[in-house]
Amino acid sequence: MPHTITLAAGWIQTGTGIGTDLKGLIFDVAIPVLCGMFVLVVGWKTKAPGPTIMAVIFAAIVWGLSANMAALKNKTNEDIVQYQSGPNAARSDQ
Repeated sequence: MPHTITLAAGWIQTGTGIGTDLKGLIFDVAIPVLCGMFVLVVGWKTKAPGPTIMAVIFAAIVWGLSANMAALKNKTNEDIVQYQSGPNAARSDQ
């Protein structure tokens, strides 16, 4: 009687764990550090307040959006569900 054994189950679980850890590392550490480095480099290279202020604003937008990915995902899902179940769902756009 043959037995079925999934040999890759441990590797799949390990890969999932590494992916989750890597995602957390990117969003919690790498993006904030890179945003800070971006502001410092722009400020050091230009030595002008205008471009440095714009770099701070741009870095804040990038950091803020990356920190709120879950909220953006939920909002997108709500929009898709609302569009699909709306009053004109049966009507085609063509």
